[in-house]
Order: sequence, then C-alpha cells, then structure tokens
Amino acid sequence: MEASLLSLLHAKHFAKRKQPIMKTKSETSTSLPAKLPTPQVPAAPPKTPELRPYEVWDRSYNSWQARMTMGVSPYAMSSAWLDWAHALSRAPGRQAELAARFWRNQWRVVQAISNAGGGFEPHPDDDRFDHEAWHKMPYKLFEQQFLGAEDWWQESSKDLRGMAKRSGDRVEFMTRQMLDSVSPSNVPALNPEVLHKTLETGGLNFVRGARFLAEDMARAAADRPAESNEFEVGRNVACTPGEVVYRNEVFELIQYAPTTGEVRKEPILIVPAWIMKYYILDLSPENSLVKYLVGEGFTVFCMSWVNPSSDHRDLSLDDYRRLGVLTAIREIGRICESSRVHACGYCLGGTILSIAAARMALDRDERLASITLIAAQTDFSEAGELMLFVDENQVAYLEDLMWAQGYLDQRQMAGTFQLLRARDLIWSHRIRRFLLGEEEQEFDIGFWSKDATRMPYRMHSEYLRGLFLENRLTAGRFAVEGRVVALKDIKAPFFVLATEKDHIAPWRSVYKTSLFTDGDLTFALAKGGHNGGVLSEPGHPHRHYRIGHRKRDAPYVDPDSWYESHETCYGSWWPAWADWLVAQSSTEMVPARLPGGNARAKAMLGPAPGDYVMQK
Repeated sequence: MEASLLSLLHAKHFAKRKQPIMKTKSETSTSLPAKLPTPQVPAAPPKTPELRPYEVWDRSYNSWQARMTMGVSPYAMSSAWLDWAHALSRAPGRQAELAARFWRNQWRVVQAISNAGGGFEPHPDDDRFDHEAWHKMPYKLFEQQFLGAEDWWQESSKDLRGMAKRSGDRVEFMTRQMLDSVSPSNVPALNPEVLHKTLETGGLNFVRGARFLAEDMARAAADRPAESNEFEVGRNVACTPGEVVYRNEVFELIQYAPTTGEVRKEPILIVPAWIMKYYILDLSPENSLVKYLVGEGFTVFCMSWVNPSSDHRDLSLDDYRRLGVLTAIREIGRICESSRVHACGYCLGGTILSIAAARMALDRDERLASITLIAAQTDFSEAGELMLFVDENQVAYLEDLMWAQGYLDQRQMAGTFQLLRARDLIWSHRIRRFLLGEEEQEFDIGFWSKDATRMPYRMHSEYLRGLFLENRLTAGRFAVEGRVVALKDIKAPFFVLATEKDHIAPWRSVYKTSLFTDGDLTFALAKGGHNGGVLSEPGHPHRHYRIGHRKRDAPYVDPDSWYESHETCYGSWWPAWADWLVAQSSTEMVPARLPGGNARAKAMLGPAPGDYVMQK
C-alpha cells in the first residue's frame, strides 16, 4: 500500500513537470510578448536526475517550509544559537567578563542621564535618535538603555573559545535584528519625535499612517508591485536614447545612440547583474553612467537580462555566459565591425564576465581590449554578511524552494537584502511612514531597488554552490565546458572598482582580484555603498576615491597597505575610469555609429529600454 502511494505521488510529480506550468497572475503578465522568440533549450543540457519517491516528499515539505520563512533555514539559525550557548556554558571566565561589562554599561547609563559623561553614542549611520529630544529625560534613559544592550549583545557573540566564527557572526546578526525590532524609536509612546508630531497634527499622523499601512497590505495581498508617481521606466529612468539590436531567450542587447560626431574604435559592453534590472547604470539623465560614457565618445552597449519564469528553470550559469556574454560580444563585433571590446561587469555581471574572460583566455580569444569590474567579487571567502545565509543546509533549503517554483522570487531575495540593512530599509522606513505619517521622498535609486527580478532554479543553484559555497573560481576548481579556468590566464588589463561601505561586496573581498591575477591592474576605492558609491557622477558633492596602478607581475600588496599608501582624490571616479579606457583604446577615431550598424533597418527590434526590462 505504501509503495503504491509513493509510486503514485512520484508519477504525479513528473507528470506535472512535463505539462505546461500554470502561471500566477503576476507571471502571466510578464510572459514574453508574441513577437519575441520562444525560449530555446540550451544545447545538450545534462538530464535532471530522477528523484526517488521519498525525495519528492522531502523536497515538497522543505519547499513549503521555505515559503513560510522567506527562504531562510531555521536550522542554520538555531544551530548558531546552540553553538554559542554551548561555548558560553563552559566558559566561566567569559561569563564573569560579560557580567562585569553589563554592570559597567549600567553605570555608563547612570552617568549619561546625570550629565556626567560616559554614555553611549549611536552608530554614525544610525539616524533613529537624531531628534533633539532624545538628549533629554526621560527619552535619554530609553536611548541609553537600548544602546547599552546593543553594546553588550555585540560583545557577547565574540571571542568564545571553541565556537565557530560563523556561529558568532550569526548570533550577532540575529541579536541585532531582534534589538532593532524592540528599539524605543519603534514605540510611539517612547519616541519623542512621534509624540511631537502627534501633538502638532492632532493625531492625523496616525490616520495617514493607517492609510499607508492599509495600502501596503492591500498591494501585498494582491501581489501587485509598488507603484510610483515620480518615476517610469523609459520616461525619466532608463531613458538614454538607443535601440534593441539583438534579442534571444536570455537577454536583449541595447545599443545607445551617439551624441558625438566621432567615437572610439573599441565599443563598450556593460554586463549588469541579473538579480536586478540593468538600469542602475542608466538611472536619471543626471546620474546615468551610460549617458556619461556616450558623451565621452564611446559606443556603448548594455545587456538587459530576461526576467525568468518557471519556463526558464533549466537555464544554467553557463547559459548566461554562452548565450549571454559571449553572444553579446559576438553581436557587437558584427555590428561595429570591431575585433575588440571593452567589457564592464557590475556586481554579479562582473563575476560572469570574469568567468567568460578566463575561458576566452584559455582559448586564446583576444577580443577583450580591457575588463572593468564594478563592485564585483571573484573570490567569495570574505563575501560579507551575505555569507551568513550560505552553508550546505541553507543552500539545500533554497534549492528545494526553487525546485518547486522553478525560480527564486524577487520578494524572497529582497527580504534577505533588507535584513542586511534592517535599521534603514525596514525600521526607519516604518517609523516615517506608519508612525509619523510621512510619505517619504522617492528617489530614482529607491524606485530601481524595488524593480527586482527572479532567478532560474538551475542557474542560481549552480551559482550558490559553485561560487558562494565552494568558492571554486579562485580555488582552481571551476570548469567551463569541461576545462578548469583561472583568472591568472587573462592578459587584458583590469580596472577594478570597490566602494568603502559595500555590505554586499566588501571592498577587501573585491580587492582580491589583484591576488588571483598577474596582469596590468588598476584598483579604485570610492566613497559610498554598493550602489550609491557607483553612482558618483561629476559634480556630485562630497565624493572622493583612491586609485592605484599595479604593473604586470608586480608583487602583491595587501588591502590595508594599499589603502595607506594611496592618497584621497576628491570628486567623481568616472573621469578617471574614462581616461583609463581611452588609454586602453587605439588612437583611431571612427564616425559615430548609429544603432544596428550597416544592417540598421534589419536589426531594429524596438527602442530602448526594450521589452525584457518591463517584465514584472
């Protein structure tokens, strides 16, 4: 009886896999328009191994559980607490030290509220306690007690003998999330800014906040994307003029219209991350890196990745390299009649570009005139707080979720990124919107950050395992088409940019490209975070960067020594990069190229920003 039931379940599961997948309302609205090509099956994909009946049960159960937890493994979190508690339980000296710190913190609070000095200061990036009333009683007591608890919990997760460092980092991260949730700034009766606003408006702030909350809940229940009254793709963001000149099942290739009479012979290809829409580098006209490069006399192309549905579940990481990056390089060579291309990869786009370039180097393919990596990692051993969510248990948990869906949904990714900066992206936002009743000013970068994409099951699984979990690329174990590739084979010059406060690709991790390459390399470190530091157009106030050049075969310099030996340059890093690109280009200028080249009329597939960027 049991065997029959399991066989029936197994048969039903694979029958469903062979039938057309029913789409949700949101997926149906994002399916490819009729004029676009039908997604093709990659050449000779490896067969998906059949699951044993019990595995179907296991993965179905885990995928259901993962939906409830937004893809975060409960075991990964609970095991960290157990490791911490066990290590602390057998460390009486450390317990005594923490007890002493607790009482010292209480004494510091007493000193602070009696104006005798010695209190706690919020983190420089923490604006929850900026209101002047927080410096007066009784609100000063609430603030100081909270900051003292933050200090104690942060210290309690460090330096426990026998505890795995990752466990300590996870405990520190989780306690930070819990403390942020109970901050006195979140409680209307304890927040002087909220109380002042309530008296000022006669309580209308709560009325507006309730309306905002109802609107947000209705939108979430209807699975509708956030709406914007300020920005619209193609109108005031992603609005640099251009044409879609190529399209396949993985990406669209956009060529931008020239604004100068002559252009550099070598065109530029921008490979964005597939986790978000491409137009982070083409936001408003005043801070569009694409528009800037076009104005500097370059022919600029940009890839716009498809927003995958369950139909794309079997697209692989190598498909993104082969059908994506390599195809784009081929098409640019055909359109521009140029044998060499400047390739620029942003975030994950830089990772796949590095893999493609390493394989091209192995094949003696010299079409890359230069390689630029912007906030992109090639080594993932120090990949910041994102690594807290990556271990075997967590990856298996996410794989089961994607196995059931065919993709990882943007909301399931957005939750993770919001947790990394919960203080700013969750709690401060809720205080302003729901307690103060203020409609926050919308910025182009905020609009872009809500316009996320899905990621196909197979590709994201290969990325998480091969790069994040096993770090194969810099360990000499990453194979492309059956052959292991190495970054040190790449002969094209590198320009590598990192940002000082990047919580996704920490700058010391990005700097490791210099450890695994031997060629000519220029490294720049800009002020700001993962996105804000990149959007540093000329004229932007309070910007600075450091930049240094390493000659071919020069000895390695560690990141801290590099930082100390390079002076601060004030202003935008964009002109320095443009000058570097000019130095890597031939001196020959050619007449400005219209989108599509000689086959322009035939190549036009629609104006920029194209169709794929519109898929929700």
